[in-house]
Parts: sequence; C-alpha cells; structure tokens
Amino acid sequence: MEIRWRLRMAAAQREVWTGAQLRRLLAERAGLELSSASVSALFGGQPAQVKLSTLAALCTALQCTPDDLFEVDTTPAERPAAPAAAPPPKAASGGRSMPPI
Repeated sequence: MEIRWRLRMAAAQREVWTGAQLRRLLAERAGLELSSASVSALFGGQPAQVKLSTLAALCTALQCTPDDLFEVDTTPAERPAAPAAAPPPKAASGGRSMPPI
C-alpha cells in the first residue's frame, strides 16, 4: 500500500499557490496558527504524520475533504521471494557420528 500526500495539488486547485497563502487561510478559516516552517513542511513534501486537528484545519481552510489530501493505493505489495534454505551440514569424514576419544 502506498499513500501520497496531495496537499500541494489540492491547494493549487483552489488557487492557493504559496505556503504564506495557506498559512493565512488556516488562521482565517480554521483558527489554526502554524509557524511558517510547519506550513512549509506540510506544503513542500510528504509528512511522516499529520495530527487529526491539523488535517481538520487543512480541510476547513481549503474547503475540501481528507480524500482530496491523500491518494491511497491499496494494491497489495509483492513480498520478496523467500531466501533459499541453507544446505544441511556435511557429515564428518570416516562415517563417525561422535568425535574420537
């Protein structure tokens, strides 16, 4: 499964082109004050995690739904082939099962 963050596309579809514009909308429409660095991180790349309160504020500010912000590919991932089993240990020469005394 793969999840793609589509905030930049969702914002562009609503004529929001910069992090400063998004930051202003978040404050005006959703009452969320984020630092410029935080907005830049959300706007510029795929975050590892997003707080639900931030997600709700983004949806309010952009008048969208979470489906507009995430693209989820639910195609099952292929598992790598299992490594080959190790060969059994070789028997000691001379046919002995115990070491000599």
